[in-house]
Amino acid sequence: METKQTDLVIVGAGTAGMTAAIYALRAGREVILLEALAYGGQIINAPDIENYPGMAHVSGFDFATALYEQAKELGAEFRFERALSIEEREGGKAVLTGKCTYLCSAVILATGAKNRPLGLEKEQQFIGAGISYCATCDGAFYRGKTVAVNGGGNTALEDAEYLAGLCEKVYLIHRRDAFRGDERDVEKLRQKPNVEFVLNATVTELLGENRISGIVVKDKNTQETREIQIDGLFIAIGQMPDNTAFSKWVTLDENGYICAGEDCCTGTAGIYTAGDCRTKTVRQLTTAAADGAVAARAACAEQP
Repeated sequence: METKQTDLVIVGAGTAGMTAAIYALRAGREVILLEALAYGGQIINAPDIENYPGMAHVSGFDFATALYEQAKELGAEFRFERALSIEEREGGKAVLTGKCTYLCSAVILATGAKNRPLGLEKEQQFIGAGISYCATCDGAFYRGKTVAVNGGGNTALEDAEYLAGLCEKVYLIHRRDAFRGDERDVEKLRQKPNVEFVLNATVTELLGENRISGIVVKDKNTQETREIQIDGLFIAIGQMPDNTAFSKWVTLDENGYICAGEDCCTGTAGIYTAGDCRTKTVRQLTTAAADGAVAARAACAEQP
């Protein structure tokens, strides 16, 4: 197995990880980013970002690509491998991927989070057969059809707006009567005649044989159920982290997020964290970028 030496290994090439790379590279450090899938993280699927300072409108793909190219130009090395574990080595740490052992002085965990499933029977069966977690990826397959979006945050609102421009009918299902997402986006949806809000309701059953044909929703106040016939269901109920591989080195909260404050320090020397994978109240592009900068400066300060 290959062995490679560097100053800093960053696990995850989303907004936090790539921002950390830019700051560390500008501080004169050698940086390797390990990414299991593709650079950019979840934001790469966003059709239009309107809340990043200085950029009134930019697609998630363009935003992520600009970060990627900036980091590459500064000298970052991207390796598309999954980090499996961390080991203590003389003078620092080792990050193992199965293909290579990366020896380094410090590690930044910027693993992000993945889509949270509903946990219902047939959910896995219907993925790709009527169930999707990405409206911009799969919305075009439902042009002129009836779909539902389940969720109440910004992602759900953005998905519903995008799908409203493609589909004949969009049901927006949320377990509360108020949304966690931006009120401006809620008002946009209220103006769309083909969007129906189904509030104080949860999806309790998925209908269909080989693909989804409908859902059962339950009103939380009246306990009444209702069947809604749909061609597709887009699930946007939040995310969950995947930090189990690093639990020996960092403390995880009850939901699996890495315990760390705004200083991005994990409590283990040489290991820092940044972005959506850590405990925090606000998970946005701006906070991911801020974490990346803070974690990189901390990692660089610890090592001469």
